[in-house]
Amino acid sequence: MAEFTAEVYQNEFLPDGGTDVHAIVTVTCQGAGEAGRSGAGEAAEIVIVDTSGSMGEDKIRAAQAAASAALDQVLDGTWFAVISGNHEARLAFPSGPIAPESGVGMVRMDDVMRRAAKAAIATFHADGGTAMGTWLTKARQVFATVPVTQKHAILLTDGNNQHETPEQLSVAISAAEGQFQCDCRGVGADWVVAELRRIATALLGTVDLIPRAEEMPAVFETLMRQSMGRGVAGADLRVWSPQGAQVLFVRQVAPTVEDLTGRRTAVNPLTGAYPTGSWGDESRDYHVAVRLPARSIGQEQLAARVQLAVGGDVVAQGLVKAMWTDDDTLTTRINPAVAHYTGQAELAQTIQEGLAAKAAGDDATATAKLGRAVQLAAETGNDEATDRLRKVVDVDDAVTGKVRLRSSVDRLDEMALDTSSTKTTRVKK
Repeated sequence: MAEFTAEVYQNEFLPDGGTDVHAIVTVTCQGAGEAGRSGAGEAAEIVIVDTSGSMGEDKIRAAQAAASAALDQVLDGTWFAVISGNHEARLAFPSGPIAPESGVGMVRMDDVMRRAAKAAIATFHADGGTAMGTWLTKARQVFATVPVTQKHAILLTDGNNQHETPEQLSVAISAAEGQFQCDCRGVGADWVVAELRRIATALLGTVDLIPRAEEMPAVFETLMRQSMGRGVAGADLRVWSPQGAQVLFVRQVAPTVEDLTGRRTAVNPLTGAYPTGSWGDESRDYHVAVRLPARSIGQEQLAARVQLAVGGDVVAQGLVKAMWTDDDTLTTRINPAVAHYTGQAELAQTIQEGLAAKAAGDDATATAKLGRAVQLAAETGNDEATDRLRKVVDVDDAVTGKVRLRSSVDRLDEMALDTSSTKTTRVKK
């Protein structure tokens, strides 16, 4: 049985007239078990492979190896399927003489099905265009054929979504939201980070770059192993705030930055639920900000009750407090965790804005934004971000953020900076 704990890090003291309370809530899960084994319901997995013409022989061969490596990690008894995608989506497995137990779409993993799926994958060839919305729609339809609570997909592409409109992709993403989680990976330098980020963000997954085709099998193996280690099918972060208060935002800030504010669903008039997806043995940090009506010096109030709920049951809780005081030594303290993650969230935003400005030819804005990113990376101790930034800009002074755009930048280095922008460093609390 999984066990959850919640810890709160904040400065609860507010000055006279103060209204805004910020807290970092760390939620930790232990004993999650295996997917489909320890939680309610079962698990289902789909591997989605780009088989468009741009993949070519080398990337298709590596993608075949990657998909097979992923299937090797799928636990016996887990529902699974394989989709190949170009300008259309095709259920590559199960197909033909295989008759799924559910009627259509998926089969349970065992040695026989694993071998048959690998044989189907071995027939993949590169042809056609790219329409990722059709792939998501097919995955949603296939997942719907089994009564499973935990649904996860891996999506691989090497190109941009050129054979359907942005609006068509948006419709497909919206329809898939809440139906399954999806980790997205792009191989090489010809795909669009923003497109895959849209999919991954909406579907509670991750996005990352695979620089070279030969790295695909190891990445897929790791992704599927991680998914199989998430024994808690799904959980919601619940935030209660008192009458008259306003929840300013709810963000996941570690291990990655994800704004959950717009995903709120009402539990009751004072409580909102924010989806967090499935859990393994891990810790995640959430930044919760609440605006309260100002109170008199000496008064105190519960600003928020932050809970994790699994299947409707509350399994962990942290309390966010507020106390008004005229002691400046208390009210001017900045909680290290709050400061750290505020900087990390700004770092992610400024990197993405800087790269967007650079792509648009706005060198002045790009220089200013990436300079600020260098400064924030130094302040928050994010050495990985600093190293990646130095491949895009020449740093004159990290403390002040004085930088110069490099005249020649490897496209892969730029994409690596973009995809890793939301990854954060943990703070020692």
